[in-house]
Amino acid sequence: MTSTGTTSTGTTSTGTTDTPPASAADLTGDPLRFGVGARVTVAVMSDRYAEIILGALERADAAGLTLQTGDVSTWAGGSEADLLTWLTDLAEAVAASGEHASITVHLSRGCPGEVVCDLPGGAGPRPVEAPAGREVGRHAAAEWALYPLADDVRAGVEPDHMRDIYAAIATARANGTFRASEHFVTRLEGDVGTILATVVAGWTGVGRTVQHVTSHLTLSVNSPSRRDVAA
Repeated sequence: MTSTGTTSTGTTSTGTTDTPPASAADLTGDPLRFGVGARVTVAVMSDRYAEIILGALERADAAGLTLQTGDVSTWAGGSEADLLTWLTDLAEAVAASGEHASITVHLSRGCPGEVVCDLPGGAGPRPVEAPAGREVGRHAAAEWALYPLADDVRAGVEPDHMRDIYAAIATARANGTFRASEHFVTRLEGDVGTILATVVAGWTGVGRTVQHVTSHLTLSVNSPSRRDVAA
């Protein structure tokens, strides 16, 4: 998130965690061992950037999450619902500064093997309902991409990347955040909280049939080039 090396509230981690191998049965109820998490980078176009970023981290509800802040990004690991709460609080606080900022979010779940994720063969998807979001009264524009990383049949479901992507885009159309399909991304606009809920819903929706799913989102708040001043 910043180069300060500061961790926000919640359980913090300062290095690699050695986690015993999990069985397939362990994983559905254990989001951290399943590799559910996000990496977030905030860039604020102001000489107050440190104050704004650290203040946003302080105010964001990190209950239930493990956080680690480095010189490039902050990693947050935990359940989909707790991640959405934290991301919404963080983005709301950054937007409330009034300064132009971008927030880059990389979501991942069901990784095939990383620092805290060691999935056995046949682990399958993690079927959870999309968490409910909340409006925060702050406008954002965003570019979003969703990647169902499926290359075999899991739980009897044939991988179909575009089926799952179109279903996620349909959610954005239904809640009014969809604006356009652009090169490599879908453009979203609307309330910061609604955009984040849309992205997390698409991500968790794919995760009901595909084990490994990632998603990228770049949010822009308080942009001076915004032509529509309505929230």
